[in-house]
Amino acid sequence: MKFKDLRKKSWFRIISNKYVLISLVFAGWMFFLDTNSWFIHHELDQEINELQDNKEYYQKEIAKDKAVIEKLQDSVELEKFARQKYYMKRPNEDIYIIEYDTID
Repeated sequence: MKFKDLRKKSWFRIISNKYVLISLVFAGWMFFLDTNSWFIHHELDQEINELQDNKEYYQKEIAKDKAVIEKLQDSVELEKFARQKYYMKRPNEDIYIIEYDTID
């Protein structure tokens, strides 16, 4: 096929148009090579989603901690927490820690 025959084809005439060529080069540049390319935007969107998930998680944890702090305002609950978490005891008491071990 000679060049003259190619010039008569409609698809070749469309693709060889200088405006179409410039538009294709510009689209390729913006999609792949630019600092604000689609790939970078996609990575940034994923990072934003991860950060939003972390934000929700930490807000839930803060709500739980606030509930625990509110609960620990009571002296009975504070003593119960100290005994269970840190194995604290009164001066004249003995503490026995029983650990359960399962055999598989």
